Amino acid sequence: MSTEDEHEDMVNERVIPVTICGRALLRPSALPTPAGHLVGFHGYGGTAEDELRLLTAIPGSDRWTLLSIEALHPVILQDGRQGSSWMTSRDRLRRIEENIRYVDGVFDALDVEGGIPGTIVFHGFSQGAGMAVRAALQGHHSPAAVMLLGGDIPPEAEDLGRMGRVHLARGLKDRLYTVEKCDEDRTRLRDAGVMVDACTFRGGHGPGAEYLRSAGAFLAGCVRG
Repeated sequence: MSTEDEHEDMVNERVIPVTICGRALLRPSALPTPAGHLVGFHGYGGTAEDELRLLTAIPGSDRWTLLSIEALHPVILQDGRQGSSWMTSRDRLRRIEENIRYVDGVFDALDVEGGIPGTIVFHGFSQGAGMAVRAALQGHHSPAAVMLLGGDIPPEAEDLGRMGRVHLARGLKDRLYTVEKCDEDRTRLRDAGVMVDACTFRGGHGPGAEYLRSAGAFLAGCVRG
């Protein structure tokens, strides 16, 4: 064995926990008593502002307090725009654990500011769909429902019944979230006894008018009383 190989064998990895800052946008409900909190997770390269615009466009969302959480990992897209990402393939399990703690931390901050009354609904778009599922299944705050647009349920996800009701949506021309994957997710949910509202709409990888109408109807059904 060469001296260089001996030095490589001596290398040990150290994982150093540090504190970093995330950001979230909160838009109060138009009602004195909100229906609850609609919590959004944006897609790859997106921002909290992107997801907040999507949530705002859903009919009836003004009845809810909107919370849009931005991912922790900055990315620069090919066109030069800056955004954020929830996941990378490297250190995947560690990133998942950090993201769950982060979302719990956002809720903890809201508790300090006055609590989280009413129903909680999670909404995830594209890469954010996986984050919405993980937050629902592993976080400290279980939602009454989860809305997934153009993104799949993580393969390792278990105990899907904790997601409550699910709105599962896909554009007919979506090349990223394929019809096969959508069908697989629908089957997994129904096998777990989850009530699924499936929405297939004209369009690609993103919301359209048909989607927004369907999402609004689903959200209205989540209002207690």
